[in-house]
Amino acid sequence: MKKNIFSGFAIWVAAVVLSGCCKTAPQEEQLYANHKPYTRWWWHSAVIDTNDVRDQLKWLHEHEFGGVEIAWIYPMFCDSTTPHPAFLSEDWAKPVEVAKRVADSLGMGCDFTFGTMWPFADVDLPDGDQTRNYFDSVEIARRPLVWDHPREARIINHLNKKVFERYAAKMNKGLKGAYKGSKSGLFVDSWEVETEYLYTPGFENTFMAEHGYDIIPYLRDTQLLDMRTHEVYDNEVFYDYLHTMSGYVIREFYKPFADNATRNGCFSRAQCGGAPADLLTAFATVDIPETEAILYEPCFSKIAASAATLGGKDAVTAETFTCAYGWTSLRYNNFRGHSPHQGKEQIADLRLICDALFANGTNQVIWHGMPFNSLGDTSNYFYTTCQVSMHPENNLTGQALTDFNKYMTTVQTYMRKGVNYTDVAVYMPLEDSWMAGAYPPEVNEQMKWLWGQYEMRYIETPLELKGRQPMWVNEHFLKEAQYRDGRLECGKTSFSCLYSEVEYMELSAVQTLVRLAKEGLPICITRIPKEPGKVKHTAEYKAAVQALLAEKSVCTGWHEMNLSSGLIEGSKLPDNWVRQDGDDLYMFIANPMTQTIRYPLEYEYAFTDEGSERQVTLNHHGRQDDVTLRFRPNESLLLHLTKKGVEQIDLNYTAPHLTRG
Repeated sequence: MKKNIFSGFAIWVAAVVLSGCCKTAPQEEQLYANHKPYTRWWWHSAVIDTNDVRDQLKWLHEHEFGGVEIAWIYPMFCDSTTPHPAFLSEDWAKPVEVAKRVADSLGMGCDFTFGTMWPFADVDLPDGDQTRNYFDSVEIARRPLVWDHPREARIINHLNKKVFERYAAKMNKGLKGAYKGSKSGLFVDSWEVETEYLYTPGFENTFMAEHGYDIIPYLRDTQLLDMRTHEVYDNEVFYDYLHTMSGYVIREFYKPFADNATRNGCFSRAQCGGAPADLLTAFATVDIPETEAILYEPCFSKIAASAATLGGKDAVTAETFTCAYGWTSLRYNNFRGHSPHQGKEQIADLRLICDALFANGTNQVIWHGMPFNSLGDTSNYFYTTCQVSMHPENNLTGQALTDFNKYMTTVQTYMRKGVNYTDVAVYMPLEDSWMAGAYPPEVNEQMKWLWGQYEMRYIETPLELKGRQPMWVNEHFLKEAQYRDGRLECGKTSFSCLYSEVEYMELSAVQTLVRLAKEGLPICITRIPKEPGKVKHTAEYKAAVQALLAEKSVCTGWHEMNLSSGLIEGSKLPDNWVRQDGDDLYMFIANPMTQTIRYPLEYEYAFTDEGSERQVTLNHHGRQDDVTLRFRPNESLLLHLTKKGVEQIDLNYTAPHLTRG
């Protein structure tokens, strides 16, 4: 049902019609085409009963799940006496293949974590294939809690393509039968490899070729950073180290990972969060970029969404609801720790998280998650999960779960129509983050493992651009971009202009902006950039910056740009995301409460919302519509913008207050 939400009346103005359009259609084969949420399906190491496999998949289908991602982990309670087939053995593969066939028969998807636990590790990893730091510490490669526990695995070297390919050959052999049927996704989780002094043989040679000086003294004498406090000793050298490391991570790991999936008739899905890499480029390397919330801020999702837009990829997934109310160590209470409020989760709280993600570019939720259990059983659980459960006494079950999944499916269906609407390109502060070193200790005391600003967990597009659907760009995409017919054609999308407020920018990037400015691209540079890294090109850099500022299309203040109005204008704008399908625009506007959620989420925080209103102007299709956005408590809005005006699409869902458990 659609209802009109005008508070005033529409008038015609001389605005540019659909000025922020993306120039390509979605890929021919749409992945996650049923638009329903998936769930990560935790298979604790044990003998897997294929009858239970069938029962659970049928239950998930009945509760409006579109598919599963199987994740193989340690035995429950890390009980080393639990019988289980060896990882990747024929007995292990049989229930996996059954799961794939049953999922296909139900019209569900079936993805696979490409290993046991994360990051990729192997109990039989050949000596020399393990990850290492410069000091060759064996400790950082240990992964004791895996499927074949109590056998200990070692993490692979992610900086060596040949190591990955040897590892992938074993995984492909074990999953060969499961690759048959519908196309499956192969998944790699967030980067959970220790990065302090990360190293691979030959790194110093690549570094020398790229930067012209020897990195070894800084590694040998621990002159990059203090591994206890993460104090960076020399920010310029640390920048250069990350610059070279990024090339290794993308070239030797993410690209081979994506290529391997393609060769085996699958698609690649990756969380690049935490990787010491150019995140925008890394996310664009795989078929499906994936974000995470709320261990990562919802705004982090815009990096993955920007990469998808630039790369012409339709879906942006999110590992969703992880540790929503906080984190409890796996080792707590003799390996019996639960996440806070596990089994008593409030769907209204979770809706705030998913709506925040939708408004930052995510359009496919992956629940975190559902442990493998017999019907009605709760013996197995995963310690960081908001637990999808077949037990009637838990909150995430039954009709309440079904209705919530239907709501997410509705939003995801609209957020997959057409392509992402784009207007302003924002130069991503990659160089700034690499120069910044470590986060201050007080940034997030809840996440003791978080240290490097290279993770870019908290970056947001500038507030003054909020109504213009800004997306991140970087030098990788800009160097191939062209300004033609009034649009910056960049990757698989286009923009009206470019905005930069970064402190640091590579010389080659500045030179690229000079070229684009000469072509006529409107560019706003609010800060005069400086050259990052140890080796300077002082005269050349100064000349490039002066040449850039001398171009008539370049200004130093946003209000000097003299552009047409943004798509949405108003004070205190809520987060929003727009899809363009032909002449139609679909705008999801998240409840303003979503802008206040923080990790860990306060239990029943959603019920503190008393509702709110925002007065906005929508400039579209050559018209100007004044609209009152009325947010009922814990509800977001979906608008349909056409040549005739603005309508609200009724999402027809209110999250209940759950009292079970």
